[in-house]
This record gives sequence, structure tokens and C-alpha cells, in this order.
Amino acid sequence: MSEQWVTARIKQKGDNKCISWRNLKDVVLAYPDTKKRVDIFALSIYGLVIFPKALGHVDEAVTDLFACLDKGVTLVPSILAETFRSLNACRRASEGRFIGCVQLLLTWFRSHFWKVDKVSYRVFSKSYSPLKEVVATPRRDDISMEKWMVILQNLQEEDIEWRAPWLLPDEILYRCGDFDWIPLLGIWGAVGYALLLVLRQYRSRQFIPATQGLAECEFLYGEDGYKKKIREMTNAWKQTRRMKRLDV
Repeated sequence: MSEQWVTARIKQKGDNKCISWRNLKDVVLAYPDTKKRVDIFALSIYGLVIFPKALGHVDEAVTDLFACLDKGVTLVPSILAETFRSLNACRRASEGRFIGCVQLLLTWFRSHFWKVDKVSYRVFSKSYSPLKEVVATPRRDDISMEKWMVILQNLQEEDIEWRAPWLLPDEILYRCGDFDWIPLLGIWGAVGYALLLVLRQYRSRQFIPATQGLAECEFLYGEDGYKKKIREMTNAWKQTRRMKRLDV
């Protein structure tokens, strides 16, 4: 696609520049080069499913990130950053719409709230993949919003498995540079993730971790001084610290 083709189809959606899925769909269906058709289709999945921002449109920031995939860039930190940022925003406002990959969030949800239907799932193993299980599980349309509300309101402690049993790393990344937590850079903003605080909350390690300044790690790109903060976070990732994983 030429720059002129893209410029003519870019639309402003709120604070973001996007391109409509309808325009990309036309390219997927008609472009003569098969590989380029597949690339455009993959870009659409990233923009509409993994990083959704405007309904039916692919955000410009997603195209920049998609262009980095050939360099071996992993999207996991970006997915985590945008998930945490969106959930934090909804929690603070007590309302709003989650902006992120709903399918991944549902996979996490089902993995941890493992007795939702009062039936224990099979024992996890090293070869277990929650994503493969979700894909293979027939979709259920009989669980309404009201039923989910009843399930959540009646959850007991024994119904929840906070630590994923299938994840068996020898070490855990818990600190980067001068940060006492993990700074995560997304595609629209950044957020800090205090793993040691999570471990304390979930009874793995009983001590009070340092969290002063954690809130300052959450910001949107475009705010005053955001470029300096990005440089600090990027440099911090070059100095990671790890600790041995403990079980209880």
C-alpha cells in the first residue's frame, strides 16, 4: 500500500488515528501478493482483537508495533501493560469498557476461577496450555451476565487458584534497574507491576515490598515528560533482577 493510499483512508477516532477494517478487508480479498494479504489479515487481528481501541478500526500505533515483529520483538509486555492499564482505569472509575484482548482475559479468568461450574478441571502438567484448552472447548452461550454475577458473588476461597500451576519457572523477574517493580511499556501508555506485592497478597512471601512511586509509572504517551519516563523504563530493563521461585 502506498503512503497516499493510507493517508486518504486514515480517520481520527478520539485521540487516535485509525484505519477502517473495511479498507483492510478490501486489500485482503483483492491484493495479488498472497504473503502481503496474510500480513494485512494478521495486522487486522492484532488491531481488532489483541489491541482494540476503536470499534471496527485498527489504530496507527498497532501498525508501528506490528512492523517490529520481524525483529523478534515479543508482544507479551505490551499486552500485559495495556491489560493492567485498562483494568486499573475501570476499577478507579467503577465503570467503563475494558480495552484489551477479551479472549486472553477470559482464558486467565477460567484458569484461576477453576470451579466456576463446581466441577474441578483436570490436573495441570508441564505440557498443559490454557490457550489450547480454551480453543478446544466448545463455546457456551448459556452463561448469561446475570449468572456470572451470581457466580462471582458466591465465590469461596477454595474456588480460586491464584497461582497458575502450569507455570514452572526456576526464577521470577521481580525488579528492573532502580525500580522496585517491573515497568511495562504498552502501545498507548505505561504501567508498573509490583510482583512482590502480588506474591505477598497470594501468600507466597510474607513481607512488605516497596511501592512508593509505583503510581507514577502509570501514564499515557503524550503527557508532559513522558519521553523521559520511557527512556528511564527502557534503560531499567537492561538491569533486571531475578529471584528463585518459592512454593507454599
